Amino acid sequence: MTSADDAGRWAVEARGLGKRYRRRWAVRDFSVRIPAGTVCGLVGPNGAGKSTLLGLAARIVRPTEGDLRIFGSPVADSAVLAGTAFLAQDKPLFPRFTVEETLRLGRELNPRWDQEAAERIVRSGKLPLGARTGSLSGGQRSRLALALAFGKRPRLLLLDEPMADLDPLAAHEIGGLLMAEAAEQGTTVVMSSHRLADVATMCDHLVAVDGGRVRLAGGTEELLAAHRLVTGVHLTESVPAEIARHTVVEARAVGRQFTALIRPRGPVEGAWKSVEPTLEEVLLGYMRSPSAPPMLTTEARADGPQNQEDEEVAA
Repeated sequence: MTSADDAGRWAVEARGLGKRYRRRWAVRDFSVRIPAGTVCGLVGPNGAGKSTLLGLAARIVRPTEGDLRIFGSPVADSAVLAGTAFLAQDKPLFPRFTVEETLRLGRELNPRWDQEAAERIVRSGKLPLGARTGSLSGGQRSRLALALAFGKRPRLLLLDEPMADLDPLAAHEIGGLLMAEAAEQGTTVVMSSHRLADVATMCDHLVAVDGGRVRLAGGTEELLAAHRLVTGVHLTESVPAEIARHTVVEARAVGRQFTALIRPRGPVEGAWKSVEPTLEEVLLGYMRSPSAPPMLTTEARADGPQNQEDEEVAA
């Protein structure tokens, strides 16, 4: 379990976490740690378990098994709720409330309410205080919802697809606002998203899930450094021997062009071009190859190496 010294180090720590709905497991054997002070992207295909994981951390969903701690405290602890803010994908707001009334509601419901921070977010978007929330654009509603979230001054902010319904310009604006306010308040952010470009731009930590299990987790720079994208000419569909000696995440052949995403076990031999992949290339490789061995960095593992591959990565 987490020691007192580690209580502030890990914003989220899950060990053997599971959630079952009747006969279906939405999350199973889920163990991971997310450091405090990071902006963490939670990515994966539809039905991977992302929303369930956010619901578990927000206490909306109760776990079937395992342990989940927020800053060292059990998620069921009442103190955890006071320091956590959750923003659902549909950004629920009372449509007949004005912007001013919405902020007043936030002030009355939250004892640690920061009116200055909430008003700063609203003013920077030039939201009319007398406008009803039902008349606001998607970007304006997102801004108001974030004003409520940051006005609570949470230690942990959970966001479920915060920019899914925004046009590119509004998404860029809201993304900049999110990063600026998180840095200003020292808030840890865990954000699910299908927009891999947003994750690559905004997040310094990553948790990729599929089938309710961790596929990839750790700091983005460390994850990128652990992978190589190799390309070259190959005349058969089989993986070349000099590539197969490494951990192959994904391999594809189009005509004579062979491409593989690998976790190298030393130098790549032969006439292969080897470059560091982009974060989007790494994520797509794992999503397209569910049977590839998972990778969790030392920092991300909550219960020791998951398998032999992880031990090699940690070495």
